[in-house]
Amino acid sequence: MCIAVFVWQDHPLYPFLLLQNRDEYHNRPTKAVAWWEGGEILGGRDEVAGGTWLACSREGRVAFLTNVLELHILPEAKSRGDLPVRFLKSTKTPKEFAEEVVKEAHQYNGFNLILADITSKTMVYVSNRPKGEPIIIQEVSPGIHVLSNAKLDSPWHKAQRLGLNFKELIGKHGKGDIPVKEMIEKLMRDTVKADKSKLPRICSLDWEFNLSSVFVQVDTPLGRYGTRSTAVLSVRASGEVSFYEMYLEKEMWKERTVKYQIENPN
Repeated sequence: MCIAVFVWQDHPLYPFLLLQNRDEYHNRPTKAVAWWEGGEILGGRDEVAGGTWLACSREGRVAFLTNVLELHILPEAKSRGDLPVRFLKSTKTPKEFAEEVVKEAHQYNGFNLILADITSKTMVYVSNRPKGEPIIIQEVSPGIHVLSNAKLDSPWHKAQRLGLNFKELIGKHGKGDIPVKEMIEKLMRDTVKADKSKLPRICSLDWEFNLSSVFVQVDTPLGRYGTRSTAVLSVRASGEVSFYEMYLEKEMWKERTVKYQIENPN
């Protein structure tokens, strides 16, 4: 499970500014943010399936995804983390790639996928859930959005809480810079859980309760599960990209920042 909050084409300094927590088992092999695919893709990488949950390219393309919370999953399904990688390696527009995804969406477990091209100011959202419903490609409107483990901007406790806190923080800084560390401490380390009456009741109540905070930490029979990395991806109007990640490595928090300039931002 992951959660992301972002502002799209609605800030004087940042055409795009994203914060994302990645929730996963702590013992799952993962590589921290770095350039890969011959230096063309920047992001963290799952070493088990080879995909990613958030990455961007030198050309100003961005892709990120979250899983959909569901009771039953297909053990033989394709890896969802491969979708962002494929988009970043392709030359298709976000809409064209989303149309390609729609044709094969049934081969994956539940996902929410955002595809963006900063230079053309286009962003789309596509999900293969709820099951049985037509898959709609939605153009993402300018403004603040939250993506958790249901549809984009679903009114889940953690999503609403994160969205409101993000809006408040942006308002506090006005048209100026928003410090990365302050965003993480005030927004992404939030451990407040939902009232049990507000849970979606898809899986066990205890599991949903443990996942209902922005920052997740829970011990399970398979090992510790929860937030093991927080990323802040910012794109300035000048085309300067900054990818900051705070991540767990051998149960110690480390940090890394990679910056680059979008090639031909206009």
